[in-house]
Amino acid sequence: MADFELIVASARSRAGKGVARATRREGNVPAVIYGARQEPALIALDPRIVMKELKRGGWRSRLYEIDVAGSKTRALMRDVSFHPVTDQPEHVDFQRLVAGEPVKVAVAVHFLNEGTCPGLKRGGVLNVVRHKVDVIVDADHIPEKFEIDLAKLDINDNVRWHDLQGAENCKPVITGRDFVIATIAPPLVSAEQVAAEAAAAAAAAAAKGGKKAPAKK
Repeated sequence: MADFELIVASARSRAGKGVARATRREGNVPAVIYGARQEPALIALDPRIVMKELKRGGWRSRLYEIDVAGSKTRALMRDVSFHPVTDQPEHVDFQRLVAGEPVKVAVAVHFLNEGTCPGLKRGGVLNVVRHKVDVIVDADHIPEKFEIDLAKLDINDNVRWHDLQGAENCKPVITGRDFVIATIAPPLVSAEQVAAEAAAAAAAAAAKGGKKAPAKK
């Protein structure tokens, strides 16, 4: 179970483009908390908090507790709108979380023990098919991340949905198959390397063919 990140926000009394622009002029980012069959809550955020979360990555699956004047709401950050020129955040959408209500969320996959993976040590390449996995999970059991242990994987081995650590309470959106998350692919051979090896082989063959047979006594 992941921890909830606390975000302090202020309330907005009204919706509308004019009010949102006024909120931005005051140096804040307008936002809304929706869902769970409740009325949307209009809030304003410090832009520095928004940028900090965006830079951390994985914000779509991070759990937040939003504090508005002492009233706390648990939520997921679902969408962020940006200014087309400055790329500054202009609006944030949060989905309200309620215990017992399943939600769809994308959970990031983290790989462990790359340095000791036999396949990678032999020159293999980690081919990541899915950096994130979409799952349906109860709001109280959203994992912060999934993990994959590479310590025993060799070249041509793969990891699938059932290999993920931390997915015990989750149901994948993809159903009916144990889909691949990543593989340890054979070493890559570049076109330059192939050409160089071919040229070396041709040179060796030419040198061998150009040698004269030893004179008979």
